[in-house]
Amino acid sequence: MTETQERRVVGLVAGSHVVNHAYLVALAPVIGLVADDFGVSIAAVGLAIGVQGGVVTLLQLPFGYLSDARSRTLVLAVSLVVGAVGIAATALAPSYPWLLASQALLGVGIAGHHPAHYPLLATASSETNRGRAYSLHALGGSLGFAVSYAIAAGVGALGFGWRWTVAAIAVFGAAFALVALPVARGFPERIKKPATEDRPSSRPTLAGVRRGASALLSSAGLMGLALLSFLTSAAAWCIRTYSPQLLTAGYELAPGTANLLVSGMLVVGAGTILVGGALTDRVGPGNVALGGYAALAGLAALLASGSLPLALVVLILPFSGTISVSRPARSTLADRLSERADLGKNFAVVTIGISLGGAVAPPAFGALIDLAGVRVTFGVVAVLGLLSFGLTRWLLGRVDGSARRPQATPSD
Repeated sequence: MTETQERRVVGLVAGSHVVNHAYLVALAPVIGLVADDFGVSIAAVGLAIGVQGGVVTLLQLPFGYLSDARSRTLVLAVSLVVGAVGIAATALAPSYPWLLASQALLGVGIAGHHPAHYPLLATASSETNRGRAYSLHALGGSLGFAVSYAIAAGVGALGFGWRWTVAAIAVFGAAFALVALPVARGFPERIKKPATEDRPSSRPTLAGVRRGASALLSSAGLMGLALLSFLTSAAAWCIRTYSPQLLTAGYELAPGTANLLVSGMLVVGAGTILVGGALTDRVGPGNVALGGYAALAGLAALLASGSLPLALVVLILPFSGTISVSRPARSTLADRLSERADLGKNFAVVTIGISLGGAVAPPAFGALIDLAGVRVTFGVVAVLGLLSFGLTRWLLGRVDGSARRPQATPSD
């Protein structure tokens, strides 16, 4: 790989992540408007987002196998095309059942991104730049979250409804797909597809699937990372989806101001991802992850108290950054626990944890807000931060002895 080719792969994958995450939270900034339009509760719209997350979870391993056995760029192309159709269907949904169906279709489009992204990045980037490559990928995801909130704020200021917000996100995603697909076709073959010796020599069988599943489940490190991904994903989904409710109900901000603050929060979080990538390469992924989860617990507890002076509500800006700074570290840990031929499947397992968080958190936290209020809900986020800190300590002490070192050794 030349430096130019490496940058092209990392840039396209990061751009794909922008689109992917813009789709993920397309309904979050307009969740109240969608609920009013269909005459349902906020928890019901959260359920629609959860259906999307459930489909993403179910399809992780199939897409991971396809990425490892056939073609990474094929998986990416399917995701870009189906995702564009799914988000357009969401904007046009005439009823709540159609909204559920369109979110399920969107989940199919979202599902293939991570199983394609991580093998592309791992193949294209050098070991010394791996943490920064993952940080740029994560940066794209955070910018995608911010894009949706910024579009919602702009469309709302113009007086248009929620459908125009989702439609604008759909146009954004379709335009990227039209540019990205030809670029991906021009990647070198060894980047687009796994090496011949790494591909399975026969068709998958039920016995082979069982053996593969058993091997994945027996890896304490991988399962621990999947659980860690679930906990941090659940916390992140609550932050992204319900921070506007925290600001409006807990601090009496206007909805437009709340959405702008949340968009700013996600942009700041994107910047902390780059910091996290650089720190991961310098001081090791374990230390970076521990610092991020400790900060998450502390800041969530402060904001949940509802007692901060209004001037200090700007603390919302670094809120998502507490998770974002640790994302390159978590990806680097998964990379070190993986054989090169299993990258797609192993990252799919980690992404299952992320997707389960996306499936469970929106409806669960939406119901909790209806029952107990938004401040109690964000108190639960602080607890998730403490659990993530403790699980990371366990992983570092019992599983991965190399995790505190900046660079992997040949045996890692």
